[in-house]
Amino acid sequence: MSDPRSFYKTQIEKYSTHLSTASKKLAFSSLLRLLVFLVMAYLVYHFFGNSSVITATLVIGIAIFLFLVSRHSDLRYERDKYRELIKINENELEVLDRKFLHLPDGSEFEDPLHPFSQDIDLFGRASFFQYLNRTALVEGKQVLAQMLLSNNIDKIERKQEAAKELGEKADWRQNFSALATLVKTETRTGTILNWLKNYKTFVPKVMKWLPFAFSILSGIVIAAYYFNLIGGIELGLWFFTGLGITGIYLKKISLLSSSVSKVQDTFHQYYQLLSLIENTEFSSELLKEKKQLIYSEKQKASATLRKFSKAIDALDQRNNMIFGIFGNGFLLWDLRQSYKLETWIRENSESVEKWFNAIEFLDAYNTLGNFAFNHPKYVFPDINHDSHIAEATQLAHPLLDPEKRIANDFSIEKEQFFIITGANMAGKSTFLRTVSLQILMANVGLPVCGASCRYSPIKLITSMRTTDSLTDDESYFFSELKRLKYIVEEIKTDKYFIILDEILKGTNSTDKAIGSRKFIEKLVRSRSTGIIATHDLSLCEVTEVLPQVKNYYFDAEIINDELNFDYRFKKGICQNMNASFLLKKMEIVD
Repeated sequence: MSDPRSFYKTQIEKYSTHLSTASKKLAFSSLLRLLVFLVMAYLVYHFFGNSSVITATLVIGIAIFLFLVSRHSDLRYERDKYRELIKINENELEVLDRKFLHLPDGSEFEDPLHPFSQDIDLFGRASFFQYLNRTALVEGKQVLAQMLLSNNIDKIERKQEAAKELGEKADWRQNFSALATLVKTETRTGTILNWLKNYKTFVPKVMKWLPFAFSILSGIVIAAYYFNLIGGIELGLWFFTGLGITGIYLKKISLLSSSVSKVQDTFHQYYQLLSLIENTEFSSELLKEKKQLIYSEKQKASATLRKFSKAIDALDQRNNMIFGIFGNGFLLWDLRQSYKLETWIRENSESVEKWFNAIEFLDAYNTLGNFAFNHPKYVFPDINHDSHIAEATQLAHPLLDPEKRIANDFSIEKEQFFIITGANMAGKSTFLRTVSLQILMANVGLPVCGASCRYSPIKLITSMRTTDSLTDDESYFFSELKRLKYIVEEIKTDKYFIILDEILKGTNSTDKAIGSRKFIEKLVRSRSTGIIATHDLSLCEVTEVLPQVKNYYFDAEIINDELNFDYRFKKGICQNMNASFLLKKMEIVD
């Protein structure tokens, strides 16, 4: 795998060159359109009074002008895409330098009642989600958040394969993200699906052929008028007949037009993303399954969505006053396009949800692939089901500066419980979050920050940041009891890795020591696995009667009247505490 930093710099150079070329083409296109308009104006002025020349000039000139407008739109899209690709690569270079606080932080997904998310800084400012997330779609971001919150431990190897494969498809991922970002959609896909599901048709079946027949007859009528076979009155009557037929359904057509105009951008965006997926060969089983969701024997899903998008564009022409009047008077245009849209909805509404899900899943998994690409030295855990829950070397927290962080080896067997003691700021809480995040990342299918890792899948549950609630008139201690009660109930029905940080802080020392010991004993009896960090050294005595419990610590030393930490995870019980020293050092007490 190439060096991420070098790759992103090369991408910026490449796309900057393409952007320069596209910008020049766009400027030339603008000049060309102006030139065509001026030539048309000159010819109309010069041949004013010669109706045949003016008519030919207008027909040919308008055709050329419309072609140039369409081409100009394509050139502008190309330029904007290169701009977005440059932005994507510049953003990745910033994140590699640990500058990511400008990115979406996912705070809308915060949930204090979740089994672990609140305790491990999963969402919010400077969170793991903010560092990880690269989704381009709102729905993709929701899928990613749900993946992180799900506590799902099934088929992890398949998740890893998908993340690895997308990690190697860096160009594809960036093109997907750029394409998804360019079209700004306002209507959420859930709203669209609900509208499609509940849509009631109104266009009669006769409109399958009537607009076509009416258009042919309109051509005959216009030709008859041109050759003086009929008069203006007859032509007018035919014209108003067309408007009358359309007018019967005008209110419902307007409502349909208003509804589809709101989803137009989404369909325009999604059919392009579907096309990108369809034209890509995947090797991992999970990605192949998602691609299969958009497979159709009749027609590619992208072509089907594009057909709907084009029909929306066609109906939208009714908003052009001149075309709207004459199109409906002679072609029954609105009814023709409304029938096409309703036929599409009737035939494809059941499939749209699968197509949308496939796109949003790929958007979320692009994030996992991007993370794997950005961290080539991280390792995908070796998934096993032996006696060890986790066995990792050089395990560290991915949000810490690689140049400064201290990594530790960590190994814990099933049904073991570690008690970790240590001085303030010695690294206990960071270590708990490191282990928590390693479990979460492994369950999702991400590589973990370590030199090696063997892992037996298990769900995670924590109690590290209980808060009181003034709104609910709830004390800190009662909130903590509720959290512990929640944990006890959960482990009755499933296996969890439990991580606790200084439980029962809301009561006195003696009561806390007795209560904490009893709680540890209960967890051990339940054959649970986990870690508890504490300042209460008396809790370490439980190892004398419970061999499943082991003592570990983080140390602190006072050297030359300065506090020093090595942040190393060690066997045993901490002997050096630092609260009194810090109080004196900061001149809080004498």
